[in-house]
Amino acid sequence: MGLFLAAFVLVGGATLVAVLYLLGVALGFGQPTSLLRVAAAVVLVLAVILVGGNSARSARSLNRRLRAAEAARRSFVGDLAHELRTPLAIIRGQAEGIADGVYPGDAEHMAPILDATRSLELLVDDLANLALNQTGGLALRREPVDLAVLVNDTLVSFQPAATAKGVKLVEDVAADVPAVDADPARLRGVLGNLLANAIRHTPAAGSVRISARASGETVQLKVADDGEGIPPDLLPRVFDRFTRAPGSPGSGLGLAIARDVVQAHGGVIDLASEVGKGTTVRVELPAWKTNAASGVVEAAPG
Repeated sequence: MGLFLAAFVLVGGATLVAVLYLLGVALGFGQPTSLLRVAAAVVLVLAVILVGGNSARSARSLNRRLRAAEAARRSFVGDLAHELRTPLAIIRGQAEGIADGVYPGDAEHMAPILDATRSLELLVDDLANLALNQTGGLALRREPVDLAVLVNDTLVSFQPAATAKGVKLVEDVAADVPAVDADPARLRGVLGNLLANAIRHTPAAGSVRISARASGETVQLKVADDGEGIPPDLLPRVFDRFTRAPGSPGSGLGLAIARDVVQAHGGVIDLASEVGKGTTVRVELPAWKTNAASGVVEAAPG
């Protein structure tokens, strides 16, 4: 804005100088160089002030952005160190105990090491996906995805975990739901993450429902549970990296990755929760529509 004003002043000032010159000549003053020099100097000073003010504002804005980026970097490194420390401590403690003869090297005492290495593998996978999402390197192989099939397959794969915890899984996909314009593997990952979270935070005898409904040129997919809910102080940050409820065994990256994947599809994801009553996550994705006249299948604008 400051540069625009400076240019405006320079152009307007040049016009003013030209008018003063012509006016001076017309009135018989010859070439009024002193007056012209003063006018030109005033115009130049005003332009410099405007450009300088804009530069100062730009510098302050850049400095704020740099400070925010540095704070985010430090926070990320600190959070990552914290996430790595716990499984590494378990591995080292168990391994040292076995090596020193404190524990026997049997399956029971090797199990914590294996569990910790699985946690590390999941964390590395989540970090790789997060890096791809945030650097624009996430490749989407989009195609028409049948949500009824995708939801059913996902529920079947999570049924053993739900049964072991005594949680009921409910499928509620409307018959008229169109296919969505999505990468099936990425969408399955998002749905799996949401379903795993819901099962984890729903007590025995509770239920988790996955529903899908058409909504204009989009499709709304919901994962709703009647579990413990999310504390109000965490709700504004649930899609931030490493945000998780106290005692949660996850990496705290799942919802951040889900958000990035959904947004990469041109979709929207949001969440509503109430402590003691449960949580509902809503994902809205562009529908895939068929041009009946030509038979061409095309994606609805997202």
